[in-house]
Amino acid sequence: MAKTMVMDHPLIQHKIGIIRRKETGTKDFRQLISEIAMLITYEATRELELTDVEIDTPICKTTVKELGGKKLAIVPILRAGLGMVDGMLAMIPSAKVGHIGLYRDPVTVKPVEYYCKLPEDCENRDVFVVDPMLATGGSSVAAIQMLKDKGVKNIKFMCIIAAPEGVKAMQEAHPDVDMFIGALDEKLNEHSYIVPGLGDAGDRIFGTK
Repeated sequence: MAKTMVMDHPLIQHKIGIIRRKETGTKDFRQLISEIAMLITYEATRELELTDVEIDTPICKTTVKELGGKKLAIVPILRAGLGMVDGMLAMIPSAKVGHIGLYRDPVTVKPVEYYCKLPEDCENRDVFVVDPMLATGGSSVAAIQMLKDKGVKNIKFMCIIAAPEGVKAMQEAHPDVDMFIGALDEKLNEHSYIVPGLGDAGDRIFGTK
């Protein structure tokens, strides 16, 4: 069973407290989403493989650690997931970025793919699927299944706020995917919004409401 890690770092908790406030404007909201993503990335990459490399310092030769193993890819779920990419790239600038677009069919209420563009060698990379909100889990479950169908084997999921219903859906559908969550909230309301949550992350990132 993969692990589910809810962040307890004071900086993450503090910044999530600010983005929850309805008076936090688009500019600050966008900046904080990026910063929180950066901090969660710090935790989510803790187990990356290292390899020994010999270098010259100004004083002498020495052996240092460098990232080894598989290369990384970041795959945001459009559109809100885009808000997390810059913060993650600040930490892992060599990562490639893919994109997955899904919309919810109004009749079946199931996610439908409308866009998918991945790095060519995505199946050989450690892939971080990112979305600020994990509500019902429908989009995340579908996005990860799309990646698996394309041969991707090493997948982690990162979000900033999750509902227990979404976490359960992900654990049942993808028990092999580690999850890194900024804050685990109380529940979903009748409109499938996370409570207490922060409203619609996409609208708040892009100022469309």
